[in-house]
Amino acid sequence: MFTGLVLGIGEVVRIQPQGEEARLTVRPRLAVTDWVKGESVAVNGVCLSVETFDSNTFSAYASQETMRLTNLKALAPGGQVNLERALRLADRLGGHLVSGHVDAQAILEAITPCGSSKVLRFRFPAHLAGQVIAKGSVALDGISLTVNTCGSDFFEVNVIPETLGSTTAGQWQKGQQVNFETDVIGKYVERMLHVQGTRVQDTPKSNMTLDFLREHGFA
Repeated sequence: MFTGLVLGIGEVVRIQPQGEEARLTVRPRLAVTDWVKGESVAVNGVCLSVETFDSNTFSAYASQETMRLTNLKALAPGGQVNLERALRLADRLGGHLVSGHVDAQAILEAITPCGSSKVLRFRFPAHLAGQVIAKGSVALDGISLTVNTCGSDFFEVNVIPETLGSTTAGQWQKGQQVNFETDVIGKYVERMLHVQGTRVQDTPKSNMTLDFLREHGFA
């Protein structure tokens, strides 16, 4: 589990394709001296497990499903990625709960300057609309952002100067595909409502009416 508060940017050093899978070697810009084998790290918002590491780099394996659903497949040596280590229970929750399980790709449609910030408009698959609400949270390439406004297949976020300077968001261009994760709480709420609605619809209607009770002497 993560917060969407990016630790820093990393540089892709090497990509080793293995069929439809791959191993990534990444060099964080910030020195990390206490990696633990098997720990979770978010790479552009994708939860991966650290396999090997040294004083400068770490490597992680991306499965076929991960490569299919995320923009990791578009990375090349020299490319930059957002990095975040897993949340500890004692940490401050400054962003929102991010699982690192990407739902889809969101496409950047428009960039509008707004003072020192930028308002970014994204298009996303409409079947996820029930999980995106105004003033709710989304994770874009692992960055926790607040939804300004949204519709059935679009949303807008405001990206402040600090985020633009410390993450890859400052490099995004129109047409960019970013890893998109909806709020995990929204997923559970939508699922519960769907299940409850199904149960209500599937419940057989009773033939018990007031007239029936009167006819049989119960009322």
